[in-house]
Amino acid sequence: MSRTAYLLVSAAALALAAHIPASAQTASTPAPPQGADEETSGLADIVVTATRRDTNLQRTAIAVSAVDQSIIEQSNPRSLGDLAVFVPNFSAATVTNFNAASFSMRGIGQNTIIIYFEPPVAVLVDDFVMPSVQTQLLDTFDVAQVEVLRGPQGTLFGKNTTGGAVVVKTKKPELGTIGAELRGQVGDFKTRKLQGAFNVPIGDTLAFRGVIGYEYSDGYYRNGACYGLVVSFVPSKFAGRTGCGDGERLGGRDVWNARAKLLWEPSSNFNALLQYENIRDDSESIPGVNETNTGVLFDILGVGRSNPASKDPLNNAGISNRDDTLLFMQKGHRVYVDGLYLNMNLNVGFGTFTSVSGIRKQKSRLPSTYPDQAPVAADGEILSLFDASRDDDRKTWQQELRFASDLGGAFDFVAGGFYQHDEASYCVTETLGFQDLVTAPTPYGTWNQTPYILCNAQKGRSTAVFAEGTLKLAEGLTLTGGARYTWEKKRWWGRQQVFIPQLNGGNDPSIIVNEALDANVFDYPAGVIQIGAKSSDPTWRASISYQANPDLFLYGTYSRGFKGGGFNDQIGTFHPFLNADGSDNNALFAAAAAATKPETADSFEIGVKSEFLDRRVRFNVTGFHVTYSNLQKQIVVPLIVNGQPFQVTTFFNAAKAVVKGVEAELTAIPARGLTLRGVFGYQDGKYKEYVTPIPAGYNLADAPLDRAPKVTWSADATYELPISDFKLLLNGNVNYVGRNLFTQSIDSLADNTYLNARTLLNASITLAQQDDSYYVRLIGQNLADKRYKTASQVVGGLWQNSQYGPPRYFGLEVGLKFSSAAN
Repeated sequence: MSRTAYLLVSAAALALAAHIPASAQTASTPAPPQGADEETSGLADIVVTATRRDTNLQRTAIAVSAVDQSIIEQSNPRSLGDLAVFVPNFSAATVTNFNAASFSMRGIGQNTIIIYFEPPVAVLVDDFVMPSVQTQLLDTFDVAQVEVLRGPQGTLFGKNTTGGAVVVKTKKPELGTIGAELRGQVGDFKTRKLQGAFNVPIGDTLAFRGVIGYEYSDGYYRNGACYGLVVSFVPSKFAGRTGCGDGERLGGRDVWNARAKLLWEPSSNFNALLQYENIRDDSESIPGVNETNTGVLFDILGVGRSNPASKDPLNNAGISNRDDTLLFMQKGHRVYVDGLYLNMNLNVGFGTFTSVSGIRKQKSRLPSTYPDQAPVAADGEILSLFDASRDDDRKTWQQELRFASDLGGAFDFVAGGFYQHDEASYCVTETLGFQDLVTAPTPYGTWNQTPYILCNAQKGRSTAVFAEGTLKLAEGLTLTGGARYTWEKKRWWGRQQVFIPQLNGGNDPSIIVNEALDANVFDYPAGVIQIGAKSSDPTWRASISYQANPDLFLYGTYSRGFKGGGFNDQIGTFHPFLNADGSDNNALFAAAAAATKPETADSFEIGVKSEFLDRRVRFNVTGFHVTYSNLQKQIVVPLIVNGQPFQVTTFFNAAKAVVKGVEAELTAIPARGLTLRGVFGYQDGKYKEYVTPIPAGYNLADAPLDRAPKVTWSADATYELPISDFKLLLNGNVNYVGRNLFTQSIDSLADNTYLNARTLLNASITLAQQDDSYYVRLIGQNLADKRYKTASQVVGGLWQNSQYGPPRYFGLEVGLKFSSAAN
């Protein structure tokens, strides 16, 4: 049976089961918005699903933060990553050279684009696990609430969550309601945003919600990088060329996204939500800002220098804009997604069955200029120092089935099973113009005109069963315990990097490759190896909680999480695994390509959740201690192949680390109309050991943990002032993220790259009708016009480049919405 057929059969089975009578119906009541309760002028309840059932945030024995629709609207996030400021010890950046998520939580995170390296902070959208960091920076227009679960989730959200989980709930269709919501924004950098949603009932049991959005901008970088090729010790037609870029804007956005949702609710005990997701992202390639240290190769060559007329890094970006050698850079970073998802719930009186099914296809074409430079024309030829396009096709299937009991007594439980199957085919084509400055040409022409291709593929599956029970021991005292067992199996195909005529294992100049993935390992099996990896791991959680009084809740939790091992999609770069006669050494290649072992996290935390002053103040604080074992680390290592300088990304289990810290969240209503929010996070992380299979220039454990700022905090205030039939909302937010390591160098501690500490100030002024039927909002972001890094990479012995966050931005947004009961 095909997976599509399986999804449809599952739907039919639960739909038939919907007609089973329920002996006792329980309907969950949606949480009112965060903020003031109109009747009591106190804080409203917040309902979360961190335990896979609806619970009050203040009575949930998990460190979870909730960001609801009202906060999202006032803060005007560009993507899901901007909501990190409302969560303690949650840091969001981007992967160097990509518009991809680099999320970090409690000292562990992701800073690589490697497609087989699964992130330790999982992102789930309507319970479907997003497999790729390239699409985790979601648009937030259609989002009802975001729940951030901090720390390893060893039972209910157990797939690869050693750091935590970001659980996104999108808005559902409404039965019996006709409605629409429209929003438009214009702003700096020629920003244009159009977003809309409409709700249409279809009879008494069906409702449709359609959502569409478009975003465009010219980008905030300038193509101002300079070049000055001063090489004289090797003959080169590029030697002596100098100049700067044309100053055009770079890094613009061009994204369409849409969701179509159909809700069927034939009775009060059954509902089914079918969704189709569509993303068409044709944004420009992300440019780099050269920050190469003195003494390394690209400094010696005098290439990729900054614009001497400007010290602003945003004016010193560079990109080659090549469309030849399989790069197609002027088409930008293309990410196309099509997803089909089906969520069903069946209440049988003593509990609820839930099924989550999904099929998601993703196509990524990601050409980039790594060490930035101007688009140099030398004798009519564009020079690439190091340009590459990372291309992949990916398919993911997921099925989860669980049961949440409602026994009406002292004991309840959640139990179920999870299955995910993932297939990926990947190729990277590289154009290495810098080699023409230091060595002889390739057998097929100059390095600057000869694509060098690396391809591999993976098929993997993850299967798990889980159960968690809650027992009320006495009045206010509750014990929770659960476990999950996961089986993972992966198979990897790989071929060492070759030139196009070598794809059939010989020298065939007639081979035609129109894009990198045409050279995939299945169509050209010569030299391809296969290796497999299996693992099976138990994880668990145990907690005890005590409701001391209606306003004070205490809990303690121990949990274990794990993240499965992975392969390195860069292994085999620059064809380094050779015998003495120059032939492939596939045994050595296979040994180097072996998957890492799973990493584990053991976490202890204690927490206090409280409300006081007639629910005008809510204060939650958590202390934690996490030990990470078999940490999966990556380091870029310089190497010499046949006398030529190259680099390779290595990926291995290297370290053990301990992170401890504290997290605090405060919400208060000191006066009518005024809401204050504060978030504070502190974490102290240290390596206990760091042992690699490669020589290092220093003790790697001397460096801090990457993507682990010691201190993060934010303060937010919203004041609502009624004016006749209107209201004026004033919002201000200041947030701070401490300095944190991004990429660790193999050569020296001094070459490590950091994201600098930064404090950002944002604000908005909104004039809206009292019932929110329409509004006008003035938006200001990064009002102090700070320059701060969002990504930075060191390639040992060769170069270093970085990306920066947006400068000061002003925008104007208008919106309207209406809803009415259908006749």
